[in-house]
Amino acid sequence: MQIAIPLFDRLTALDAIGPYEVLQRLPGATVTFVGTRTGEVRTENGFLGLTVDAHVDELPTPDVVVVPGGIGSRQAVDDEALVGWIRSVHETTTFTTSVCTGSFILGAAGLLDGLTATTHWSVLNDLAAYGAVPTMDRVVEHLDERIITAAGVSSGIDMALRLSELLVDEIAAKAMQLMIEYDPQPPFDAGHLDRAGDAVVERVIQYAVDKE
Repeated sequence: MQIAIPLFDRLTALDAIGPYEVLQRLPGATVTFVGTRTGEVRTENGFLGLTVDAHVDELPTPDVVVVPGGIGSRQAVDDEALVGWIRSVHETTTFTTSVCTGSFILGAAGLLDGLTATTHWSVLNDLAAYGAVPTMDRVVEHLDERIITAAGVSSGIDMALRLSELLVDEIAAKAMQLMIEYDPQPPFDAGHLDRAGDAVVERVIQYAVDKE
């Protein structure tokens, strides 16, 4: 089972690494970090480097694609080498998926036309410009179309566990969950826009602006 995770400048690290931690443990799975150029890319704030090991052209028929998001997705949607590769490989993938604003890239490839899809809550309405119908759901599946989108950052882990079930079985997915000890017990109930409160939202916006 060949799993491809495209990387690009200014991506969000956990969008890629969260699903990687789950999917790379599946039996028979290999995960390759691909891109339109090999070598290091830097994440959003530049603190972390990730390595593109293979050019997208080297993986013409991956079984699964997981497209991360991040600030850099705004430029990646105009990278025809990347977008064209996603459009092409989707013809034969088992599942083509995204995390956060990776859904913009799927949309740019024409894969979300008329479908419900999700992304980070702060840019959810922007999905409509890519032909999708935005929804606040954490993970959105269109199994007939072989498309799955996940909301912001940590939701990629949830999506990867669901993918594990679809690709293998429920016991495999639960085994992956236990292996990474994914048992969320956050100290605060502020992980969803509906529960965060105005003060928290204002702080998020402030921090986001400071990072751009």
